This record gives sequence, C-alpha cells and structure tokens, in this order.
Amino acid sequence: MTDPADDFDLQDFLPYLLNQAAEATSRGFQAAYRDRYGFTRTQWRVMANLGKFGAMTARDICAISHIEKTKVSRAVAALEQAGLLSRAPSATDRRAELLSLTGQGRAVFAELGGLALAFDRQLRAVLGTEDAERLVSLLRRLAQAVPPGAGAED
Repeated sequence: MTDPADDFDLQDFLPYLLNQAAEATSRGFQAAYRDRYGFTRTQWRVMANLGKFGAMTARDICAISHIEKTKVSRAVAALEQAGLLSRAPSATDRRAELLSLTGQGRAVFAELGGLALAFDRQLRAVLGTEDAERLVSLLRRLAQAVPPGAGAED
C-alpha cells in the first residue's frame, strides 16, 4: 500500500495554486494603491467595496471580502482619519454604523477603480479572451462549491 504523502505534491495542490495566483496578482496591483495613497490591502478592499456597493456596515464588508473584523476596523479607522470615509448611525441597527465614502474618498476610488480596470485588462490579455472568461467562470463555480466554514482558518 502506498503512502498518500508520497503522492501529495504541494505544487499541484489546487488550494495552494489558487493562493499563489491570488498573491501574485494582488501584489501586482498593490503598487497602485500603496504607492499613490499608502493604503494597505485591507484599506483598498474597504474602499473598493464602499465604492462599488455604497454605504454598508463593517460587518457587511467582512462578509463580502472574507476579511477578519479587526483588520477591517483598523482600515476603517485609518480611512476615516484620512477623510476618505465617514460613519453614520444605522437606521435599522443601533449597534451598527453605516460606512460611506466621502467626496474625497469617491475621487480616490474613481482613480484607483480606473487603475484596477486597466490592471484587469492586462491580466486578461495575458490569458486571452477565451481563457480569461473560462477562468472567471471556473473561479466563481469553485467559490460557490466550497461549503461556508469548511476548513476555517485557525
């Protein structure tokens, strides 16, 4: 009987490959928001969610982005201090605050959103139209196939 460890190859393990691709592409775009505004990855993701979806709670951002609460809280505090987002009491939940981009925040998001679209076009060009569309479809399918909470990070 063969030992499963003999057959396992991290370099071919799908979760590992997905993570490597995500890290490489994320680092590729990181220069746009870090060099221009000094943003962390989490700050950029908070800005992107608020820019795309409008006002929402920090809890909503955590759920959409799969980012832990403490990281989102720190990002929100820094973005608020920079004048890029504001907080308002939620009309439906007194314990929650609605976060939204300020005028300055919307301008920053518009610039970074344009840079993000250009970066996305570059990645798609590397793959070609057909492979890029297939990859998007496969990634969406895979994201929906994995049960929530399966293998939750420690």
